[in-house]
Amino acid sequence: MKKLLTLLLVCAVAGLAFAAPAKKAAKKAKAPEKTKAEFIIVESDEYDAGKEDVLLTAGIAQFLNAEPTVTKVSYKEAAADPKMANLDYSFLPLYLIKKTDDIRAKLEKHLQYGYAQENDDFIILPRQTRQGVFNGKTGKPGVMELFVMSQCPYGAMAENLVIQAQKDGKMPEGKDIKVRYIVNYDEKNGFGSLHGPAEWEEDVRQLLIAKYYPEKFWKYLEIRNKDYRSSRWDKAMEEAGINTKKIMKKFDKEGIELLKEEAKYAAEYGVNASPTFLWEGKVQLDFGSAAQIEGFGFLNPNAAQPGAAAVPAGSC
Repeated sequence: MKKLLTLLLVCAVAGLAFAAPAKKAAKKAKAPEKTKAEFIIVESDEYDAGKEDVLLTAGIAQFLNAEPTVTKVSYKEAAADPKMANLDYSFLPLYLIKKTDDIRAKLEKHLQYGYAQENDDFIILPRQTRQGVFNGKTGKPGVMELFVMSQCPYGAMAENLVIQAQKDGKMPEGKDIKVRYIVNYDEKNGFGSLHGPAEWEEDVRQLLIAKYYPEKFWKYLEIRNKDYRSSRWDKAMEEAGINTKKIMKKFDKEGIELLKEEAKYAAEYGVNASPTFLWEGKVQLDFGSAAQIEGFGFLNPNAAQPGAAAVPAGSC
């Protein structure tokens, strides 16, 4: 028995002897140093929407586990810099990160799948923001284009906000809102829309109504948006005072061609979320930022009046 107690005591002392250095070592251990990430953000010279998104910068730095340093330059300055002169500035802001082996390794998958690009000096992160500026596009003064999917609840919400503003006399003078449609098209597969064929067919009808009954277009949307997935679009047309036969007679030829043009236009701007706002043909905006344009405060969904919208802000 004494031998057993002696053995246990020896083991306990030995355990303490090995444990003590481990605790001391733990105190001396240092957290690994963060990588340094040198950001260069190329901003628009014209619009605030083309400036740095500080939350995005912080998010990228966190993903890289890096300590960021940020240098902001204007498009004109970047275009004059030999190291940056040949980059694609079609959409601003453009995010650049000075290339190092460590940064490249952390973004290897992004490079592999085309979400990031690279040259000798930088990792290039194009089109990272939900709002931004299309550099070099021809301007459309005073025009707000509203891109929607016709059976998207958030798109219908945006339209309802416009309808309510019209009723309340809040539409800004000298400015216009035009509805555009988000749809895919190719010769082999035809049209494709997120909510199915019924959605792109509704797009066609709305395009024809906008062309031949422009004064009744918003009235139709007001009625249709109460039940936009119903198959009884004809009732909505009749209630709005639209000749259903006239519209459907033009569906297969003219209507289809109009929708092809919409598919081309949405693809040109890379729009795929409903709703998306395009101000003056150059500035891409979301709900929050669109409401900041002078005269368009009614596009803030949080300030909507009862009945103006049935769903919270978001996108399809």
